[in-house]
This record gives sequence, C-alpha cells and structure tokens, in this order.
Amino acid sequence: MTILDPVATPTDTVTSIAHPLSSLSAEEFVRIRDLIAATPDFTPATRFAYVGLDEPHKLEVLAWQGGDGPLPERRVRVMLLDMATGRSTDNIVSLTSGVLVSTTVLDGSRGQLPVLLEEFEAIGAIVADDPRWVEALALRGCTPDDVVCVPLSAGYYDYPEEEGRRILRVLAFRQDHPADHPWAHPVDGLSAYVDVANREVTRLIDAALIPIPAESGNFDDPVVQGGPLTTLKPISITQPEGPSYSVDGEWVSWANWRFQVGFDTREGLVLRQLSFTDAGEERPIIYRASINEMLVPYADPSPVRFWQNYFDTGEYLFGRFTNSLALGCDCVGEIRYFDAVLADELGNPFTIENGICMHEEDFGTLWKHSDMFTGSNEVRRSRRLVISFFTTVGNYDYGFYWYLYLDGTIECEARLTGILFTSAYPGLDADGNDYPFASEVAPGLGGPYHQHLFSARLDMMIDGVSNAVDEVDVARVPMGAGNEHGNAFTKQVTRLTSEAASGRVADASVSRAWFISNTEKVNRMGRPTSYVLYPQEAPVLLADDASSIAKRAEFATKHLFVTKYDPAERYAAGDFVHQNPGGDGITRYIADDASVDGEDLVVWHTFGPTHFPRPEDWPVMPVDYAKFTLKPHGFFGRNPALNVPAPDAAPHCAPADHDHAGHGGHDHHGH
Repeated sequence: MTILDPVATPTDTVTSIAHPLSSLSAEEFVRIRDLIAATPDFTPATRFAYVGLDEPHKLEVLAWQGGDGPLPERRVRVMLLDMATGRSTDNIVSLTSGVLVSTTVLDGSRGQLPVLLEEFEAIGAIVADDPRWVEALALRGCTPDDVVCVPLSAGYYDYPEEEGRRILRVLAFRQDHPADHPWAHPVDGLSAYVDVANREVTRLIDAALIPIPAESGNFDDPVVQGGPLTTLKPISITQPEGPSYSVDGEWVSWANWRFQVGFDTREGLVLRQLSFTDAGEERPIIYRASINEMLVPYADPSPVRFWQNYFDTGEYLFGRFTNSLALGCDCVGEIRYFDAVLADELGNPFTIENGICMHEEDFGTLWKHSDMFTGSNEVRRSRRLVISFFTTVGNYDYGFYWYLYLDGTIECEARLTGILFTSAYPGLDADGNDYPFASEVAPGLGGPYHQHLFSARLDMMIDGVSNAVDEVDVARVPMGAGNEHGNAFTKQVTRLTSEAASGRVADASVSRAWFISNTEKVNRMGRPTSYVLYPQEAPVLLADDASSIAKRAEFATKHLFVTKYDPAERYAAGDFVHQNPGGDGITRYIADDASVDGEDLVVWHTFGPTHFPRPEDWPVMPVDYAKFTLKPHGFFGRNPALNVPAPDAAPHCAPADHDHAGHGGHDHHGH
C-alpha cells in the first residue's frame, strides 16, 4: 500500500448538519463526486466502488452531544477503481473542509475492492469471446445465447496468475425463454476464471459432461403454482389513533426507547445509540449495531464448486441491493418508511424509496398472573417495534429485522428466502448412496449443502463505556456435603479478560450465555447493571481449519469475539475482503491481545443456519429464520413493563377489582 499526502481542491465546504452520524445526503454525495473528480488521478474510467460515512470516534461524538466538545469533522470514505488500469485506492474526504485528506493505493496483496456491477455486466461478453468456453457449451448442447453467466467472487487459492488481478469465477445456467428462471438448469461441470480488467479467461475448468436438469422452476407461473388457496380470509391490522412512535429526521422515540436509524451501502440498516428511559434517565445500551458481514460457504468439493464461499457484505456490498418495500406485501399495519440514499458507481446519488420499514406489532402476552391468594387476575399485552430491510443478493433474499420490546429486550432476526443456488445432482453412487454434499430437490437438480453465517457487530455501551463480558454456564453440583439430596445446580462465571481469549463457542448443554455488564455502576441490589446475549446454538464454520476460507473468516469459527473499541475496526473479515488471503478482520483485531475488562467494548456475534436443502425449498424457499437475543439482567431494578396499561378496548383485560363474585363466568366479548 502507498499513502499519499492530502490534496486540497477548490470545492465548497458543506454546511453544518444536525448530527455527526446523520446519513449522507444526496447533496453531500454530489459534493463528494465533484471533489473526487477534481483530483489529478481521476479519469473517465474511474468508478466509485464504495462511498460511506467515515464515522468519528465515539468519544468525540459523545463529548459533542454532552456539550463538552466541538462538532466532529464530517469525513467520508471513498473507494475508487480505475476500470482501465485496475488502480485501486482507499480515500478519506473531509466534507467539513473540502479536502481529500488521504489516499491509500492498494496493490491487491491484502485483498481487492468490492466487486462492481459494471464487472458483473461485462462477464457474459468476456467468456463468449473465448473459443474454449463456446466449445464447452456446444458439447452440452448450448450456445452463449442460451445461457446466463453468473459471476462470483473468487476467494483466494494462491494461483500465481491471479496475484494482483481482479478475478471472478463464472458458472452458467441455461435459460429456455425470457421468463424462465435459469436456476433450474445449471450447466454443471464447467467453470471459467476471468480477469475482468484485462477481459481474459485465465482458466477454463471442464470437469465433466453432466446432463442439464430439464424441469422448470418458474414459481411465478400460475401453472406451476396450481389453483389458488381459497380458504384464507383477510387479516386487517389497524391503529385507529396512529402509531405510538414519533420520528424526528432519523431519530425515533417509541415507548421508553430512543435510537437513530441509519443506512450504509455495505452494511445496510444501522441502528445507533439505542437507549432506554428508566425513571426519567436515558440510559445507553448499544452505541452502534449492524450486520457487518455475511458469509455463505458451500460444502461441495467438486472441481467447479470448491471455491464457492461468498462474503455478501464485504465482497458484494449487499446494502445496495436493498428492496423498495411495498405496503401490504412486505410490511403490514401502520408503517413508517425511510428512504436509503446511496451513491452509484459513477458517484451520483440514487434513492431506494421505502428501503427501511418500521412498524409496531402485537406480540401476545407481556405478563400475566392469576393469584390464588388475593384473587388478582391481570394480564398485559406485549408489543414490539420492528425496524427492517430486505436485500436480494443474486439468488437469495435476506430480511434483517431488529425488534425492540417493552421490557427492554432487543432481538435481531435474519429471514432467508429466495431461490437455492443449484447444481446438477450427480445421482446415487455404485452402492446406492446419495451424493454426500447436496440434496436432490427436483429431478436431477441439486441443492448443495451450505451455511449462512451472519456477523453482528454490537458496539456496546451498557450504562456507559466501561464494560466487561462474563461467560455464564450452568454447572451441576455433585451430591455430597452441602448437597446431600443431589438436587443442587448453580452457575459458573468466567470473565473474558483479553481479546485473544475472547473467542467462544455457544454450548446448549450448559445453557451458555454472555453477560455484558458495566464495571462501574450497580443496580439497587448492588450488582453490576448488565444485558445478556443469548445465542441461538448452531454450528460455526464447518470448513477445515486449514482451509482458505477458515483463514479468511476467522470470525466465523467462533460465536463470540470481544474487542476493545477502535473506530477503524468495522468489519469482521477486514476492509478488503474480495480475494483477501486471510489474516485480516478479527484475526488482526485480536493480535495485540488488548484488555477487554472494564473497557469500551465491541461484541462480535456470529449466528445463522446450516442448510441441507429440502425438496420443499424448491422452486422458491419458504422463509427460514435465525436470530439472537439481548435481554436486560439486573439492568433494571424490577420489571420495567409494570406500567404498561391494559388496553382500553378490551374490558376483559382491565385490572381486577378483587370482587370475587362472578369469577366463574367467562365472557369473551371483544376478542
């Protein structure tokens, strides 16, 4: 890498903004484009691979909010790729002063810039110009016009001809007509490795002639769908008095919660400064929360598929593929939408209308008790605030839903749907056994085994910036002195004191959870105020520890890592994931083994399903779910939802008057 000196350019400075963490506006994107275009190295072939807010240090923001510091400088990170030369740079621009603060020239040895849409679009013509590709398709009864080419991130396999070059790997799918979903017809046994900048096929892998599955997968064809289900009646969700939340720009208040909604082209939805008002005090819980990375490793070791490992955030920037959500289809009820404003590859702003959806949901019983001694019989309804977005990355569609509950609980749920990435199913072996690395989901059509491993970056702030993490396991107590009848069990608490020792794996057999506490503040019982991270137990990365993907994605080998806050440590797999050989991200962040006891902490949590595809997942997959939960544990002095009123419209939920006469009746009016 090469660091260049700051460059001043003749551009206007940006007027003051409401908050240093406010999302970049269309006007700011235009200023960024113009500032970059005025620099000496900008050419007509320069493309904007990434443009996003370079967030100021947390302490600077908190000092400004508290009136103890100046407004932090407004900086933007801009990654640029020259499509003609391959020159890649990582730049910092100051919108406050109108200066290009720094430029780092990347040589590709530690990864490449994210894949551009323009590169995707070029692939079909590049491979069609290679006679070897055309001949291989002809052997399978196809021409280049019969297939769609799917360009995919290359990973890193130490091929000499790929060093320093931007490589994509290509698989083909036959498309029988313009409305035909090509995923049903994989042209298997064939793959091309492509140098996009030089428009060259560096390797052609023609491993086997495998029949192309014939049956269509056109899930949107009424003939395929069958007759409509006619017994479902409408469900209407209304809030006659409007929603309970209030919105001021990007800031949201709901019940006792307050937070900022943000958006990034790489991470998608970002929630900042989540706080809960308790007895009149606004208490911080999380400074910043996002899905910073998403890894999809495939299990098929075949010659044309062993490299299938996708980082949908770091390699593809999945935020830019966010869906424009539709009322009644994606979101129901009283909806508040937020637009997402991003920059395209020419640096021009564009808007994804209704990119973020926010609404309230009834969530059943919040708390309830019928008391045998007092006759008290009370129940309260739970509800949650939902903040969500959906993004489509090739074949898969992912929804990410953040839930805030009245009792202080926080959940993040990933929803997975879309279309399987398919293969041709090899059939049974000589002994009649199934192929061990894929399911047959339709005649001759395979669904390779794979995982979806999401990395949540949780910049914690439990009652302040002095936090610690304890691992808590259930522990059995042997029968003996003090446990003469053998009924006892207790807990085992282990403080995670340093970064290098913080890599931990969930364990359902001991109900493992991680307590994140403030080391300087206590509750009314004199114990640290804390939240608990409850993981959803599922396998971590299943690839061999010596594999390329394990080196590139150490974050995915554990469910938990804890690091000391550093504003430069944003991504679990590192800044430049595409073709990165490994050793970045979490691997580098924990190398100095800094203390994480009583420090400003970031919790990195990996979660997600391992998928053995089913026939029922084809031709379009019903939603699958993965989530984690953060619950208060001693953060409050008692149940914080005691004051939730019984709904006025449901008299049977009103507080009991303790008159026991008539308790034998059950009047269900109003349900």
